[in-house]
Amino acid sequence: MGNKKLLGSLLLLLTAMIWGAAFAFQRMGSGSVEPVTFTASRMALAALSVGAASLLLKRKRPQEDTPEQKRATIVGGICCGLFLAAASIFQQVGLATTTAGKAGFITALYILLVPLVNLLLFRKRCAPQVWLAIAVGVVGMYLLCMTEGFRLARGDTMVCLCAVLFTGQILCCDYFAPRGDPVRLAAIQSFTVFLVSLVIALLFEHPSLAAIKAAAVPILYCGVMSAGVGYTLQMIAQGFTDPTVASLLMSMESVFAVLGGALLLHERMTGRELLGCVIMFAAIVLVQLPAPGGRKTAE
Repeated sequence: MGNKKLLGSLLLLLTAMIWGAAFAFQRMGSGSVEPVTFTASRMALAALSVGAASLLLKRKRPQEDTPEQKRATIVGGICCGLFLAAASIFQQVGLATTTAGKAGFITALYILLVPLVNLLLFRKRCAPQVWLAIAVGVVGMYLLCMTEGFRLARGDTMVCLCAVLFTGQILCCDYFAPRGDPVRLAAIQSFTVFLVSLVIALLFEHPSLAAIKAAAVPILYCGVMSAGVGYTLQMIAQGFTDPTVASLLMSMESVFAVLGGALLLHERMTGRELLGCVIMFAAIVLVQLPAPGGRKTAE
C-alpha cells in the first residue's frame, strides 16, 4: 500500500506539471479559435486517446467488472464530465482576457472550496486552520484579481466560476474513482465533455477547420496531454492516494502555470499580483496541514 501511495503522489505531481503548462497553451489557442470550439476539439482528442487506452487495457484484463463497478464507472464518468465540461468552457473563456499564471492561481481556489462544500452538503466538520486558510485565500484573491472599484475583471470572473465547477469534478472523482474503472471513467468523462462542448459550439459559435488548424499545437497538447493523460492520471492516482496529499499536489498546477506563462508566453506579473499568488499558495498549503492532535482537515 505504501508503494501505491508513493506512486499516486508522483503521478499527481506529474499531472500538476502537465496541467500547469496547459494554461499557456490554452492562452495561445484563444487567439485563433473560439473557446467552446477549442474545448470540443481538445476533448475529441482526449476521448480518442483515453478510449483507445481503455480498450487496450480491457484486452489485457478481460475479467468483467461487477454491476456495481459498471454503474459507478458510467454514472461517475457522466457526472465528472458534466462538471468538467462547464469548468473547461469557463476557463477557456476567461483565459482570453487574463494571464496564464493568474488563471492558474484562481483555478487553484478549488482547494479552499472543497472543505466548504463538504461542510455545507455533507456536514463534514473542518479544522480551525481550514477557516484560517479560507480567510488568507480571500486576501490573496483580492490582491491577485480585484481592480479599482472592487470589481473582478471579466476573465477573472470566468476563471473563478471554473474553480467552483472544478470543485464538483474533484468531489465526483474522489467518490467514483475508487468504485469504478478509472481509465474507462476518464474515457467516459472525456466523451461527455466533447459532446456537451460540440453541441454548444455548433449552437453559439462558428467552428471552422481553418481556425482549428491555426491552433493545432495548443489543441494537441491540451487534448492529448492535459485532458487525455492528465485526467486519466488523476482518476488512477485518486483511487489510492491520501486525499490531503492529492489535493496539495494537484494545487501545485498553479505554480507550474506561472512558470509556463513566463517561459512560453513571456508573461510578467505586477508586484501586487505576485504577492497575491504567494498568499494564495500559502492558503492552499495551510488548508492541507494536519490539525493539532494529528487530525487531518476535511477534504
